[in-house]
Amino acid sequence: MHKGASAWIFLGICMLTIGLFSIAGRSDGQKDAGRQHKHDSTSDYPRDKPGVGGPVGSDTDRGKLVAGFRDPRLPPVPVVVPDVPDLPFKMVDGFKEFHLHAEVVKRELLPDHQMNHWGYNGTFPGPTIQAVEGDKVRIVVHNHLPEETTLHLHGLELLNSMDGVPYLQQSPIKPGKAGTYELTLHQTGTFFYHSHDPMQEVMGMVGLFIIHPKQAITPAVDHDFALVMQEFTIRGGVNTPDPLNMDFNWFTINGRSAPYTTPLLVRLGSRVRIRFLNFSTDDHHPMHLHGHTFWVTGTEGGRIPPSAWIPGNTVLVGVAQVREIEFIANNPGDWILHCHMFHHMMNHMISPVGPGSRKQAAGKFLDPRYRFPGYLQMEGMMAHPTREQAAKLEAMKGTSGLKEMWYMMMEGLHSIVRVLPPDKYDALMSRKTLPPGANVPGRDPAGEHQHEHKH
Repeated sequence: MHKGASAWIFLGICMLTIGLFSIAGRSDGQKDAGRQHKHDSTSDYPRDKPGVGGPVGSDTDRGKLVAGFRDPRLPPVPVVVPDVPDLPFKMVDGFKEFHLHAEVVKRELLPDHQMNHWGYNGTFPGPTIQAVEGDKVRIVVHNHLPEETTLHLHGLELLNSMDGVPYLQQSPIKPGKAGTYELTLHQTGTFFYHSHDPMQEVMGMVGLFIIHPKQAITPAVDHDFALVMQEFTIRGGVNTPDPLNMDFNWFTINGRSAPYTTPLLVRLGSRVRIRFLNFSTDDHHPMHLHGHTFWVTGTEGGRIPPSAWIPGNTVLVGVAQVREIEFIANNPGDWILHCHMFHHMMNHMISPVGPGSRKQAAGKFLDPRYRFPGYLQMEGMMAHPTREQAAKLEAMKGTSGLKEMWYMMMEGLHSIVRVLPPDKYDALMSRKTLPPGANVPGRDPAGEHQHEHKH
């Protein structure tokens, strides 16, 4: 055969072989893609009961990329910061102009426990600033404190003169005077503002600065919350934090200690984002959510690419750090959300259980079962609230329908995530009442009528 003809025949056989392998490869790939697509479909992800979703790495793996019910074409849902107001603004010369008043504030950390702090606009943490990517923002700080102050916009990339470090970049704002900070927002995520005087920060001077993207991030969330954790040393007989002492005995979420922290209400099956800011003086907080697996999706630097998200049910939030988590609320019930540092789960380092909490007569325990040596605990501060204190707890939005004496083990850095079927969610959002325990599915392991504690 002619050499040229042989070469063409050989080339043809090679091309045919490559083609067959390519077809076989495409066929296998299409099968895999079909299987992957089936797993990635969010329509079969369980929204009303726990479920792991598709295989590890798929879109539905532990609900990773399962969207909420909200139309993704709508603007981002506003962030809810329980027990802290938003800061209003007015448009002035093309700027969203906010006014912050640095001042001494009084906050009721627990019912009938009024404490003196430093904050903004009558509260600590200060009111939440919410703006949108691309906004021109002006913040006017009015100093009503007895000393100089400044404002630092933590994590924001801005003009050096606007960074708020006294003397290095600006002259301090003197008492009775005002300072003006201006910037154009190009970042998105969870940021915060605070004084850049460490002792003023110890007294409580911080507030959230939320920057929403122009278009909602996918997957869309239905509920977006933010929680600020802080800690203070407040000795008996005084109502003002001791900024020189680091033996902390008060822990707050959004300026309140549990059980005086307003629950987070979410509709069953929805996608939820929770933003944690740790503005404690010295302690990190491993924040733990019961009953759900979440993904860590953001930091104080903004959103993390989905390929780097980490699943878990506890996230460590270091001092001055932000961590954002997202999850599908598909496990109905009333779920604890708390710091897992044991002393941070108490007010004044005391709890309603333990040998030291048992009633004694003539120096002896009345109940012989509690004759355990070794450690001292005292009864929790809200274990047996007065009628007036209980009324304040029960008047908080979202507490109706919790089991009787729900506040017994709620202290320090505790909150509650209430995953509610639509009818119960709508009832609570409209301030209707629910019977005790209405949102706790299943039987009581200790018996329905077993109550050792008396009101």
